[in-house]
Amino acid sequence: MKHNALPSVSTLTTAILSTFGITHASNPPQRLDNEDFTIDLSWYPPKPSPITNLTTVINSTGVWGFIFNNSHTPDSQYGTYNWCNMPHVRKREYPRPSSEYELVYVEVIHRHHLRTPYASNAFPIEPEPWNCDDIGLFQYSSPLTPNSHESTPSYHSPFTSPMNPFLPSPAGLQGSCNFPQITLPGLSDSFQHGRDLSSVYAPLIKSNYYTNKVEFRVTNNPITSQVAGALLSGFMPAKGSSSSNSIPLMVQNKEIDSLEPKYPCPASRQLFSAIQSTPEWKRHLSLSKELFSQLDAVSGVPPTDDGFHVSFDHYYDNLSAKQCHSRPLPCSVDDKGRCITQEMADAVYRLGQWEYSYLYRGSEEALKAAVASYGVWIAELVGHITQVVRGKGGVRYRHNIAHDGSISRLLSILQIEEMHWPGMGAEVVFEVWKHKKTGGSM
Repeated sequence: MKHNALPSVSTLTTAILSTFGITHASNPPQRLDNEDFTIDLSWYPPKPSPITNLTTVINSTGVWGFIFNNSHTPDSQYGTYNWCNMPHVRKREYPRPSSEYELVYVEVIHRHHLRTPYASNAFPIEPEPWNCDDIGLFQYSSPLTPNSHESTPSYHSPFTSPMNPFLPSPAGLQGSCNFPQITLPGLSDSFQHGRDLSSVYAPLIKSNYYTNKVEFRVTNNPITSQVAGALLSGFMPAKGSSSSNSIPLMVQNKEIDSLEPKYPCPASRQLFSAIQSTPEWKRHLSLSKELFSQLDAVSGVPPTDDGFHVSFDHYYDNLSAKQCHSRPLPCSVDDKGRCITQEMADAVYRLGQWEYSYLYRGSEEALKAAVASYGVWIAELVGHITQVVRGKGGVRYRHNIAHDGSISRLLSILQIEEMHWPGMGAEVVFEVWKHKKTGGSM
């Protein structure tokens, strides 16, 4: 497959969507120039690596130099996999093509930034609370009609009443945070992400950010909107009153959202379920029985809890959230001398990387499963690029804030050579450049 050719991407998307009975509304052309392209819809295996080798994953130590305990990556190491804050476009490393070309369109998609764990990934009793008293989750509506009174920004402030005799459940995650919500380090990373993108792409948007040249999109999960607020503050300089600074966040209906994705697709669910029923998937769980037993003994998670034992997703999320926020690895509430060691956590991270690689690239069904559940967003992307190539559409920069499942499906469709679990802030950027003399796009 020729990944550097827009026509092949367009045709590929149309062909794949039609397989599932979906019509691409923008009807992209089969070719955008006079060049012939060979279209190959086949799945190709990922490049062999330590991540794809289950024996290596089980028997190794460490996590291949990946970072799991700090959002900051030194400039000399930038580009290293950092689960807490993945590398992104910034001026220092950005490669520019020949001056013969002019950048005419950009579309960014990335995962949200650092957050608290999901409640479903909590241990039965968590040793330490998560408090978010340093963040205000703003909750208010304001009229958009001219000459209306502006609403006062207001946020939720959790409190405990001494007159309320009821106590929160002692089980699971405790504290003033929501589970999940973006934390203060996550907001800081979001702000810097926005500032770095602006340092590269601001010239494309020219002088006025607050126009229809830019479009930001989120999912219905509140954490993407939380990231958007901080990212926009870094991306766009404040200007005038609060109302003039307001930016609409595009969002689709939660039942059919293509960005998260949430639209119904039984075919994709069946394919992903089949991947997790293969002998290879079962083998990795069988080889991990001792590790699961060690983790369960500390966490208090029952061995019968399927959520924690059909994959390493829950343990991975719980432990990495703690380590990225400089929290200690947990110890048993019944035996303070029995703790999850760094070696155990590293094994969880290695196995989590193997799972994402196998689920989204290693299995022969991965491409079909990803296309079925993310083809609509790909079609939207192709529609945007097609409009630009045709000289239509005023939006010059689109920005999508999404999730690891979004980025994983996209990388699966692009058939990335080496698949990793997309960490916090992991991004993919699509650019369209125009030759200044010939007008041809690339």
